[in-house]
Formats: sequence, C-alpha cells, structure tokens
Amino acid sequence: MSFALWAGKLKANINNKYACDNFMLNPKLKLNPKIFNNDVEQVPIRKGFGEGLVKAGEENSQVVALCADLTESTQMNFFKEKFPERFVEVGVAEQNLVTIASGMAAMGKIPFCSSYAMFSPGRNWEQIRTTIAYNDRPVKIVGSHAGISVGPDGGTHQALEDIALMRVMPNMDVISPCDATEARKATLALAKTGKPAYLRLAREKTPIITTEETPFALGKAEIYWMPDVGMAQVGIIVTGDLMHRALLAAKELEAEGIKTKVMNLATIKPLDVNTIVALAKETKRIVTVEEHQIIGGMGSAAAEVLVQNFPVPMEFVGVQDKFGQSGTPDELVEHYGMGKNAIKEAVKKVLDRK
Repeated sequence: MSFALWAGKLKANINNKYACDNFMLNPKLKLNPKIFNNDVEQVPIRKGFGEGLVKAGEENSQVVALCADLTESTQMNFFKEKFPERFVEVGVAEQNLVTIASGMAAMGKIPFCSSYAMFSPGRNWEQIRTTIAYNDRPVKIVGSHAGISVGPDGGTHQALEDIALMRVMPNMDVISPCDATEARKATLALAKTGKPAYLRLAREKTPIITTEETPFALGKAEIYWMPDVGMAQVGIIVTGDLMHRALLAAKELEAEGIKTKVMNLATIKPLDVNTIVALAKETKRIVTVEEHQIIGGMGSAAAEVLVQNFPVPMEFVGVQDKFGQSGTPDELVEHYGMGKNAIKEAVKKVLDRK
C-alpha cells in the first residue's frame, strides 16, 4: 500500500471516529464540535459573566454593579472600565454589598453584586434573605470561585454549601452554568427577570461546551448527550463545570456498551420538572453530578422531584459531607470523587440496583 493511500485511509478513519463521537451530541443544540479534542478551548466560567455583564449594561442603563474588593477576580473589571459611574466598590464588607444593592433595586436599578461564593452568600446570607429575597428585590448575587476547584486557597475558601443555602430561600432563582458561553447568556437573561437570583461561577478554565447557537433559557434543562441507537440505560444530570467530565464519561461508557443520556441542568431553581421526570421514565436510573455537597445540592433537588413524581434508583456524585483542602483543582476533583472515572463508577453502580 502506498503512503498516500495509507494516509488517506487513516484520515478517513479519524474523520469517521470524530463524526461518530459527535453524533451522540444532541445535534439540535449545536454544541462545540471540538468538545472531545485535546485542544478544546478552555475559558474561566467567570469570564463569561464579566462579558455578559458589560453587554447587559449596554442594553439597559439601569444595570449597575457592586463588588467587595474582588473586582478583577470576579471579572467585574470589564464593567467598571466601561461604566465607571455605574460601578460601586464597597470594600471588604459583604453584608453592606447586598444591603446597598437591595436599596438600589428598590429605586429601580438592576444590581449585580459579586464576591467569592464563600463570602457571598456564605458570609451575608441573612442580609440576602431579609433585604433581598424577603422583599423580592431584583438583585443578582454572583458567587464566584465556587466549588472545590478553587484549589490551593483551601477549605476556608471553597464554597461547597452555597447551592443548598440559596435554593432553600423563597423568591430566589439559582443558576449554575456549564461554561463561559452559557454564563454570558445566563447573565443577560438574569438582567431581564425582575426577581432575585444567585449565579454560581467557577474559578478555573473550563472547556467550552456550548456555542452562540446553543439555545439557553432560564428554567430549561437540555439533553447534551444521547445514544446513537436504542434507549439510554442511565440518565446523568449535571450542573456546572463538571459537564465536560460527564461527557467524557458518557463517551467511554458508550464504548463499553452502556448507553446514557447526559442532561445539562443549568437552572437548579426553578427546576425543569417535566424534563427531569421524562429522563427518569426513559432510563429508570439517575446519577447526579455536581461540584457541591451532595446534601442539599442539585442532586437533592432532583431527588425531591423524582420521589414525588417517579421514584427511581439514584447515585450522587459530589462532595460526601466533607470540607475541602488545598491542592490543584484536578487533584481535588479526583480526591473527592467527582472525576470522569467516579462518574463512570456511579453509573455502573446504579445499573446494579433494582
């Protein structure tokens, strides 16, 4: 066989494999075709928020921004540079941060206030509850650097309880985007809701999964991965920055003969009850995946829905009632059982349950 013929066949095989891999991505959602490439683009989710906030400010002069001495870290610096007269730096005073924002909302503004999630909503939960949620003020609390992947900052700065804290609060929406593109869309959408919301963001660079053409709507879950043929045996529900690991797990499981569907649940409150129940009815087994305590998090929210509507065996991938510690983001995700292999193990475990 000539080298040219061999090279042509090799290229065809690679192209066929690439097409096969991406065929199982939901074609209606126009996801990033390079998801499974080694050189897939990676961008911090928080950067998508920063870009979205500037766009929201361009679209509506009532949008304002407040920060607690973490302007660059939370990516509010883009808004500050574009609209300095609409930016407020309150200093290291997270209770003041949200209370001032509530007052501005009462006067018709649309405030976005940001800090590390450990400090907001971690430190100022009572002020959020009393001045924002209780009064139904349209303040957007942006918790950056959430989850274990904050890395070397350690357990004191790793917010693993924030979803639980915020989803229990009346009037409060809770959003956890899977990548920077979705974070930008979520920010723009939240600027138009007229109600309180919590937007959860990760620190580290995350693979870009969605595109500008991928549909996004608050309160709507989407199926990102599905079998090429036949019915899925397990439904995997994911929120936030572990989506890429879940897709890698689904791809490997498919090669092992285990068919799954992977759902992106960006809106944790209000939940897309119909889509969650439909997934459970099809697969009869569910695994939830989140970078958060399994107690009170997205998995708990999904379980609450299913126990009332269609109970099925479930497994929960997340932090198992522990505090974090210092380490690299990847080390910590693996150590706390939230990596690709842990997701695969949870799928196989739930398959063995009746």
